[in-house]
Amino acid sequence: MPQLTDFLPTTRKEMELRGWDEVDVVLFSGDAYVDHPSFGAAVIGRILEAEGLRVAIVPQPNWRDDLRDFRKMGRPRLFFGVTAGCMDSMVNKYTANKRLRSEDAYTPDGRHDLRPEYPSIVYTQILKRLYPDVPVVLGGIEASMRRLTHYDYWQDGLRRSILCDSGADILVYGMGEKPIVAIAQQLQQNEIENEKMKIENGVQQSTQHQVSQPDGNSQFPIHNFQFPQTAVLYPNKGAIPGGIMPDDIVLNSHSECLRDKRAEAANFRHIEEESNKMRASRLIQEVEGQYVVVNAPYPPMTTEELDRSFDLPYTRLPHPRYKDKRIPAYDMIKHSVNIHRGCFGGCAFCTISAHQGKFIVSRSKESILKEVKAIAQLPDFKGYLSDLGGPSANMYGMGGNDKALCARCKRPSCIHPKVCPNLNTDHRPLLDIYRAVDALPEVKKSFIGSGVRYDLLQHRTDDEAINRAAKEYTHELITRHVSGRLKVAPEHTSDAVLHVMRKPSFSQFEQFKRTFDRINREEGLRQQIIPYFISSHPGCTAEDMAELAVLTKRMDFHLEQVQDFTPTPMTVSTEAWYTGLHPYTLQPIFSAKSQRDKLAQRQFFFWYKPEMRRAIMDELRRMGRRDLIDKLFGR
Repeated sequence: MPQLTDFLPTTRKEMELRGWDEVDVVLFSGDAYVDHPSFGAAVIGRILEAEGLRVAIVPQPNWRDDLRDFRKMGRPRLFFGVTAGCMDSMVNKYTANKRLRSEDAYTPDGRHDLRPEYPSIVYTQILKRLYPDVPVVLGGIEASMRRLTHYDYWQDGLRRSILCDSGADILVYGMGEKPIVAIAQQLQQNEIENEKMKIENGVQQSTQHQVSQPDGNSQFPIHNFQFPQTAVLYPNKGAIPGGIMPDDIVLNSHSECLRDKRAEAANFRHIEEESNKMRASRLIQEVEGQYVVVNAPYPPMTTEELDRSFDLPYTRLPHPRYKDKRIPAYDMIKHSVNIHRGCFGGCAFCTISAHQGKFIVSRSKESILKEVKAIAQLPDFKGYLSDLGGPSANMYGMGGNDKALCARCKRPSCIHPKVCPNLNTDHRPLLDIYRAVDALPEVKKSFIGSGVRYDLLQHRTDDEAINRAAKEYTHELITRHVSGRLKVAPEHTSDAVLHVMRKPSFSQFEQFKRTFDRINREEGLRQQIIPYFISSHPGCTAEDMAELAVLTKRMDFHLEQVQDFTPTPMTVSTEAWYTGLHPYTLQPIFSAKSQRDKLAQRQFFFWYKPEMRRAIMDELRRMGRRDLIDKLFGR
């Protein structure tokens, strides 16, 4: 079993056990500390540790008392890192109806009271009050998706960049391994140069940190450096490095977006496109006289770089401080393996492409097998892997055949409205991974818990070997990797709504369902397919939902996996929902917003419940669709 010193220290006592009297970096996280590659704070901590730095982590600090949690590790030599955790705090805390969720999955025993709303802002403001001269680097999904003007569903209004409200010195967006190392290296170089200057000037070395400069960034000359994949708030236009250059994209200002929803919608198209380009432009937005500059992202990681991140010495366990406590999110992933990053689906309601990008980066087979063997050593492992997947289950090893074409492309999706002819959709590398994992003596069975893109399975190319591999993958998936219920996400039945969602036609799901049922019959299996649907998505009407009820009834589904659309920061769907305009066409689009309209849509999921029958029949009469009453309930 791992020792206490195998984890990043979380207390002063744990620092002393390592023989440290100070640390280089202190990370503050809104999540519990689970030393696992699925938890962002652990990844950043281990990456910095691999650079030779002394790193401590303070999980879920108490922000209500005398703030001792923010003082206990002392002043770091380089910087504080802050993340709200693996989810946006408001998505984590509230349902689509703005009700408190039943549990916080990233907190011991699911407690609700161990993180504030908007921890990125709360933690950073506290640290800036206590240590005004120490840089704060902000990261994680909450900061990443709020790096520019964005709609906040829970406050029902536009908010400016989170840099403005938090006071952080710099924001890292997307997957943070590369930018955080670059920032740490630059800070160390600054420290060396400062010491040289002191010696050259005959000044005695001081143990005290420099007094803050007027911009609050002493020891961190943020205006002199442009780290890729970061955002910085500059006090005025003249402070922007290089000034506004011809290749920069100047977005509509925050005040323009407040005045005109069309300006906000128009901004988003640039934000999404630049998040998914190999050669992106710098984005600049004026906010109340200041300027947010979003530097272009790093190129996609290589397989070797991704392997290095996953191969770090994680214990793969919650910190011992949580002994005998349950962390729901850890229970879900502890026996799973993430085999790639990125997603080229570009679903309109999803944040993955804005955070991870559309280019797939796959781990090597050696790295994956190494992690599976590490899981097999866990005391509660019984031989069953819960998932071999990623943001999408079956995109491993896929990408553009001609990278020069990819470098010029700005499509947010490689498969919508049609599969790109340059996309390699070969499933053979993924089959090789499945078979290599299943061949390990420690593994009895590996399941696929990530969402399967059935449109990729049914796509036909000019290469018959690739087509055969897709059929072979489909058969192997259904016969060997389903735990009785295969979850897939058609999301809707209306092709018009699916087009807005950037999802394939429902006919493709119907085709996949026929294949699923046929293979189960042939193999003597009794397995279910569990579809996932969304109501109240932009472009969806109550009539669309009524027809969804009829279609899914015809297919003998009693729907379980359903959700009312939740607008989350920085997605196409959210911008369309808030502005009433589609960001790519600037044409009006309907969204159900009132509780009455949302309930009118959601109720159609549950046509089979006797208590819903009267309300559904009344709604169908109101919309003039008595014909659907007969189809749902008979004459």
